[in-house]
Amino acid sequence: MKVSQKNKAPAESTEREGSMSQTDKVARGERQRKIVSSEHLASDENWPLSEVEYGMTVVYNAFSQWMVRCANAAGIGELAVLDILILHNINHRNREKRLSDIAFILNIIDTHTVNYAIKKLLKLELVTGTKRGKEIFYATSRKGKKACEDYGRVREQCLLDGLKMLDVDQQELAKLASTLRSMSGLYDQASRAAASL
Repeated sequence: MKVSQKNKAPAESTEREGSMSQTDKVARGERQRKIVSSEHLASDENWPLSEVEYGMTVVYNAFSQWMVRCANAAGIGELAVLDILILHNINHRNREKRLSDIAFILNIIDTHTVNYAIKKLLKLELVTGTKRGKEIFYATSRKGKKACEDYGRVREQCLLDGLKMLDVDQQELAKLASTLRSMSGLYDQASRAAASL
């Protein structure tokens, strides 16, 4: 049975389109699908940044959920995300920290949220405060150090073992971390510009 050229053409056309690269499709005028949460903010020139913002949003929410679950498994389930971040920061390098140091390192402008979290940690006896002059220096208590160690063990078991199985390149992770830190500066500058409008 002879297949007519008429019937053959659409199949060949579909085959060609399937083998075309995304760049070729865009060049032909086909719109690329954007993985964004707010398409109205994703113009044709800057949609990759909108994709990154969506990725950061999803990752931040997943990371927040992870921290709370990890803390719960480590026996400190009464802590919120900011409390956990501040506890680990106070424990960092076994050095005392002032409220302003913590806010600066974590890039938190609203220091009252840091103050509230510290009061909670003090009440739970996870940190201690020592007044020197006008400033209070915070350190993790024995209970706080143990909580951080227990958190680290749960993290090792549940998160890092999974990361090893993914065989993620450590240099790629380091580059990603560096890029994210650089982008935080971009958003800081944009915030100042927006505040001056």
